[in-house]
Parts: sequence; C-alpha cells; structure tokens
Amino acid sequence: MKIETIAIHGGYLPDPTTKAVAVPIYQTTSYAFDDTQHGADLFDLKVQGNIYTRIMNPTTDVLEKRVAAMEGGIAGLAFASGMAAISAAIMTITNSGDNVITSSTLYGGTYNLFAHTFPQYGIDIRFAEDIDSFAKLIDDKTKAIFCESIGNPLGNVVDFGALAELAHAHGIPLIVDNTVPSPYLCRPIEHGADIIVHSLTKYMGGHGNSIGGIIVDSGKFPWAEHKDKFTQLNVPDKSYHGVTYTETFGEAAYIARARVVPLRNTGAALSPFNAFLILQGIETLPVRMDRICENTWIVAKHLKKNANVSWVQYAGLEDNPSKPLVDKYMGGRASGILSFGIKGGQKAGAQFIDALQVITRLVNIGDAKSLACHPATTTHRQLSPEELKKAGVREDMVRLSIGLEHIDDILGDIDQALGI
Repeated sequence: MKIETIAIHGGYLPDPTTKAVAVPIYQTTSYAFDDTQHGADLFDLKVQGNIYTRIMNPTTDVLEKRVAAMEGGIAGLAFASGMAAISAAIMTITNSGDNVITSSTLYGGTYNLFAHTFPQYGIDIRFAEDIDSFAKLIDDKTKAIFCESIGNPLGNVVDFGALAELAHAHGIPLIVDNTVPSPYLCRPIEHGADIIVHSLTKYMGGHGNSIGGIIVDSGKFPWAEHKDKFTQLNVPDKSYHGVTYTETFGEAAYIARARVVPLRNTGAALSPFNAFLILQGIETLPVRMDRICENTWIVAKHLKKNANVSWVQYAGLEDNPSKPLVDKYMGGRASGILSFGIKGGQKAGAQFIDALQVITRLVNIGDAKSLACHPATTTHRQLSPEELKKAGVREDMVRLSIGLEHIDDILGDIDQALGI
C-alpha cells in the first residue's frame, strides 16, 4: 500500500458496531475488566488490552499504528509531545553511567535536554560533528547514536545511513528524529535506522492545533544478541513480576518496555482528542508536503537573488552541501524549513521579522501557515555563544517555515519586509 493511502486508512477500519468512518474519540480514563483475573493478566502483561489511558487508548492506538506503517516500523508509541518521545526513547535503554552520541546540530529543546537535563541523571550525552568524531566518542557504555534527519533550524541533512552502519558495527541502535521531512519524504528505517521519533506537532499534525510526539520501533535491532549491554530488555523486570521483554515480546521488546516503563511511570500520555486532531492532519500530509516543498524551493531561490540577503541555507538548493544526501534519502526534496541572514545582522533580522504581515511570528514549524522566528533569541535562547556555534545557529539567522499560502503572497510579504 502506498504511503498516500496509508495516511488515510492506516490502522483503522470502520467501527464494527457504529460503522463510523472517522476514528472515534475515546475520551475515557479507564476500561472495564471482564473479571478480576482479566485485570491481573493485563497488569502482568500476559494478555493485550486497555487498562488506563495513561498507558493506551483506542484512538491513540490508531495513530500509533498509522505512523508506524508510514515509517515502515512494527509498532508506534505516542506521547504528549515530541520532547517526551525523545526522552522516553533514551530512557528505555539507558541507566546512570551510560552515554549516547548525538549530532550537535539539533533543535534547541533537544540540545538543552541532552546538554543539561540528562547529565543530572547520570546519562552523558556526547556531541559529535562528523562521522569520524562519532566513532571516536563510542565506548563500552554507549547505548545509542542519535541524530535529526534534517536539522532544525540549520536545515542540514545528516548521513544517517552511514551512522546506522557505524552504530551497528558497535552493537548499538541508531535513533533518528524524522520530524522535519516526515515519512512522506524520508523513511530512515529503509536506510538502517532502528528507532524513529517525531514531534507530531509539526508536519504530521500540520495545523498548529495540537502537541504530540511518537516513537516508532523498526523491530530490526537484535536486542537479545546484546544482553550484557541492554540489560533492561534482557533480564526479568521486577516491577512486572519477572517479565523479560525480549522473551515475551520478541522483536517488539523495545517498544513494549517504552510503553510500560517510561510512558507509564512518567505519565506523558497523549490526549485522545489530540490524537484525533493529529490523525486528521496526517490524512492530508502528502498533498501538504508537495505544496510546502514547492513553495520553499521557490522562496529559497528568490532569497538567493536578493541583494539584502547575505546567505541562504536550504538543503534543496543545488549548491548546498547537503543536496547529495537530499537526493539520496529524500527524493530531492528538503521539506519546508530554510534559514537565511540579512545584511545588517541581528538588528536587520529583527526589523525584517517585525515587518512581516502574512508570515506569522512564532516558534513552531510544519504548519499550514508560513512562520518566522529568530532562533538565537527564541528556540535556542538558552544556549551559550559556544553552544550556538556548535548548533549552527548564527546571531543573524532568520528561520522560515514555509506553508501553503499562494507563493505570490509569500514572496510579496518577504519582499516588503526586506524593504524592496
């Protein structure tokens, strides 16, 4: 089944009782047990079923199945936000004393989580610049490699296929944040990635109306072959009466533990209503991404010709260093975020953003509406000058997330804001 069809039908058939074609919103906290033994079996993970919406929900279940199918994974697990999904993806396989290697060009929230929060719990996050530096940072306590398929806000593309080979050579998984291209443009599992994370808030939801996140498990990483490294999945879990995830759940060991340990214990559950809204957005993802990619490429070309613009970063441009990777992994299309600098530095950038009339000033991306922000003073404000440099965020950087408006109106707004 093609991804355009999965986006509409994946994970759901009309309700057998009501015949409802739209996915119902199961706005409930809890689910009745058949009897006392049924409840005990559910809590012991001996049978599948709903217990409590903090752990699972029928509306959310459709979302999880749909996104997993779109990414080519075996299962998904939704969260209240993308940051919650990233946190759980790491927590599922790490203990205090472990480390994770990550690319340094990251979304500001992810960078802050990695650089400041995880170390407080004894998890060391090591930042790498290129493939060689990744390899040099790996040791016997390394539990994963992490990267963004397209970096936000820099818009660079990471060679995650090469990172997958490196990770597997050291017996560790590759986790890829695929938020910016979405599975419509890029499916990292096909190139060796083991775990996918998303902020569903962005392109998947696509309308700026709901926050959510998800983990997708490829089911391909051989956790049972690395018992000493991934003890969480290979030794009996005392909190579940001795269940061993690799024995009980097989290829789904990782996603099973992610559900019943970090999701259940931290409580970062997605609202069923938000799951419903995100499902509605996913149905139009393919047509939205087609328009967004077309509009963004035109805007990038237009900015390149502007005498007031000092530089443009868009991976879809022919002269961009990431273009070969865009061609290799994304069919030549680099999604909808671009960044550029205006002559005159940060002050000129602020004047440009303040002068916009159609493009909205806010920090989200992936909306149907075109959006603008100044990363150094918003999304990456908590970073030091040195950290900003590592993340590829310049003081004069303006980030645009191009939407679905008519291209003439987008270009007209940019031109008037630049004083043309």
